[in-house]
Amino acid sequence: MPNSLTEDCAFRALLLTLYGAGLRLGEALRLKDADVDLQDAVLTIRDTKFFKTRLVPIGKDLVHVLTDYRNRRDRRHTVNPDTLLFRLRTGAPMHSGIVERAFVRVRAAAGIRRAGGPRQQPRLHDLRHTAAVHRLVRWYRTGVDLHRQLLRLATYLGHQDLAGTQRYLTLTPPLLRAASRRFERYARENHHE
Repeated sequence: MPNSLTEDCAFRALLLTLYGAGLRLGEALRLKDADVDLQDAVLTIRDTKFFKTRLVPIGKDLVHVLTDYRNRRDRRHTVNPDTLLFRLRTGAPMHSGIVERAFVRVRAAAGIRRAGGPRQQPRLHDLRHTAAVHRLVRWYRTGVDLHRQLLRLATYLGHQDLAGTQRYLTLTPPLLRAASRRFERYARENHHE
């Protein structure tokens, strides 16, 4: 992103954290270095929407991305445990306005558009929705107990109840196909003649 306060590696790490950990933008921007335990692959999310703290396990790919980002950032800026993880090119903390504007520019440069005008365009928050739907598709495909896992997903996302999570689970073609396949297996296995 030429002529931007946001470094490419910082913006990439932030986007992948939003998707990979299913975080809200504010949660990611409030992450301090002390909240990011890459050894144990867990993020401590403080000051959430519901004023709680939660632990969010992350995968090895996100650990790698965050390790690389931290190494690059630390070569340019002085940090300590209270330093906010995501920094601008100047070393100042990122804030939502700058990130939102950078996302709009990147989205436009990539040609990512949706029908329906400016208010219907993809948002940063959609990465959180996408993470939840992709998780559900994976669970459908692997045949896990969805009722038990949905409660875990609600906790992971920091929702107070399952209803908060259900709003995130938009019916997408991959989700519909996975659910249909699972129902077909169930119907074949439980068909009594």
